[in-house]
Amino acid sequence: MAEVPDNTAVRTAMWRAMHVQVDPPPHVLEDEIGLRLVAPDSDWRSRPDMDPVGTSGFRASMVARARFIEDLVSEQADQGVDQYVLLGAGLDTFAQRKPEIASRLTVFEIDQPATQAWKRQRLTDLDLAIPTWLRLVPVDFEATESWWDHLLAAGFDPARPAVIASTGVSMYLTKETTAATLRQLSELAPGSTLAMTFLLPTELLADPDRSGLQASEKGARAAGTPFISFYTPAEMQELAEQAGFKATQHVSGTELADRYFADRTDGLRPSTGEDFLIATT
Repeated sequence: MAEVPDNTAVRTAMWRAMHVQVDPPPHVLEDEIGLRLVAPDSDWRSRPDMDPVGTSGFRASMVARARFIEDLVSEQADQGVDQYVLLGAGLDTFAQRKPEIASRLTVFEIDQPATQAWKRQRLTDLDLAIPTWLRLVPVDFEATESWWDHLLAAGFDPARPAVIASTGVSMYLTKETTAATLRQLSELAPGSTLAMTFLLPTELLADPDRSGLQASEKGARAAGTPFISFYTPAEMQELAEQAGFKATQHVSGTELADRYFADRTDGLRPSTGEDFLIATT
């Protein structure tokens, strides 16, 4: 089997499952399929990064951003958009969990070849068929392959509107690379929507969350995948507008917390530090 996906993708899948297993309902997102893909050792919940209390803010953030994307995709599908692209798909399981929505779309998952090969094998192992409307698109970013060319080869139609999601990616890219990606995406058909997360500079975080970001940054550097880029909301919106998007919107982590966690009585709430850019063509 191909090598296991990177630690970030695995950790995210585990946190999403922990939300179901540890936090009381209502659950913001119900996803244990990612955990089945990873198939960790039985003591996985004893890992330091799975501490149910110490990492609750990160866990909540992961499920909040996934729920926000899936709500957006569902809304756009209802309006007739029929293409959905995940840039840096990782172990996303939307296609497996929400086939009633996903089957109305052509879903393109873009990621590194090793991750895609591993995921394809694990889906097969679990008897989770890969339907015709799900396209796994391997792109060797390190070899500077063109993700756009691979996307077109997989059947993407640039003449039709699409939803593009990129979560947990921009912090690993230079600002020049992100600007180039935005220019490419701004040329999508009118009516297309991009949802991209970005990390805030430390000074913009709520005080309790600064140490968590610093710990994440240290861990990412130790893993050989350092955080490179941070953006203020105004800077990210300006970058998208300069790239050619017609309209941009900033959605903060606090807004997601208010949307999905307001009525909880257990104190679960996303940490601050990662916000959304929503840009439309």
